[in-house]
Amino acid sequence: MYTADTWPISCKMNFGNKAADGTPLNEAAASEWADHIEQVMALGYKAIDPIDDWVNISTMSSQKFAEFKKLLASYELAVPGVSFGRRSPVDKVHGEEYVQRMHVALDRAAELGAHILNVGFMQDLTPVQEKAQWFWYADGHKDSAELRPLAIERIREVADHAAQNGMEIALEMYEDTYMGTAEDAVAFVKDCDHAAVGINPDIGNLIRLHRPIPGYQEMFDLVLPYANYWHIKNYIRDEDPSTGAYFSAPASLETGWINYRSIIRQALRLGYRGVFQTEHYGGDWLGVGATNAKYIRSVLRDSQKLFME
Repeated sequence: MYTADTWPISCKMNFGNKAADGTPLNEAAASEWADHIEQVMALGYKAIDPIDDWVNISTMSSQKFAEFKKLLASYELAVPGVSFGRRSPVDKVHGEEYVQRMHVALDRAAELGAHILNVGFMQDLTPVQEKAQWFWYADGHKDSAELRPLAIERIREVADHAAQNGMEIALEMYEDTYMGTAEDAVAFVKDCDHAAVGINPDIGNLIRLHRPIPGYQEMFDLVLPYANYWHIKNYIRDEDPSTGAYFSAPASLETGWINYRSIIRQALRLGYRGVFQTEHYGGDWLGVGATNAKYIRSVLRDSQKLFME
């Protein structure tokens, strides 16, 4: 059982996948990883999520993985969960390869002490998205109904492996995918019908969109009962029905549109005992993430009766 002070809150490692000299981080010296880790720990983090667009544990050599594992142990840094980025298991070109990487990641994540592998169905950004100030300004990949049965089959496959490792799979909410709305996310998890599959209720991915969306409370009401890992972030959102104009921009958990004090308390009442992974785009993402981690812990302290009794 966690307390407010021991609850795992991890940092998404948004440093990119190359060292200062351009060397891929998977092949870089351990001192390059250590520089990033020390920046994170200086801001109070005791856990990280080594998402695969930083150090990719599913593709690094056995020697490099051993170095990475040893480095984390030397810092006494926890890895409660590992995230896969834009690696859809039903990508028409690389889907089978990505599934095999998930299997490797499950075994290596277990070695690091993780109990969650976070995956999703989002795919590479389009050229238009890459040029936009914020990639969510433009439409990206859209999942097809015809591949949904295959998506369920492949998620069940990796979930079987996760269960054997004492782990779970978290499916990340993301627009225009099989997890693109609250209703779609719940339906997909129900159709998977696997005890090791839950939802990453990353509603932040949806409230930033320049399109009509349901209210965030309505979405959280549906998905929180299935939550098992949480990429948590917030945005300012504004829309003008008279002109059809939209505006969104990254914000701290405390100042954005979602009232996370209320939502976190709701999750706790529903039994959420999973990891919070702080995620932020733009500016000093690491500094804002650390501020968000402190905010989450303050909400947990104020809410201890909801999970300590």
